[in-house]
Amino acid sequence: MAVAPTIGELLGERVRELRKKRGLTQVQLSERCRVPQSRISAIEKGSHVPNVETVIRLARALGCRVAALMSVFDK
Repeated sequence: MAVAPTIGELLGERVRELRKKRGLTQVQLSERCRVPQSRISAIEKGSHVPNVETVIRLARALGCRVAALMSVFDK
C-alpha cells in the first residue's frame, strides 16, 4: 500500500518543479527570496513547511502567483 505524500513533500515538489522550469539553482532562488539555501533545500525535500511570508517570497522569486505555487493542493 502506497503512503500518501505529506503536505511538505507536495509543496516541495512544486517549488522544485517551478525553480527548474525557470532555470534557477537553489542558490539563485535563495538569493531572490532572501531565504538561506539550506531552507530552500529543506522545503524541496519536504522536511520544512514554509510559513506564509516565505510562500509569498517564493512566489515572487519564481515569478508566479501564490495560487500557482499552491495549485498542487487543488487536486
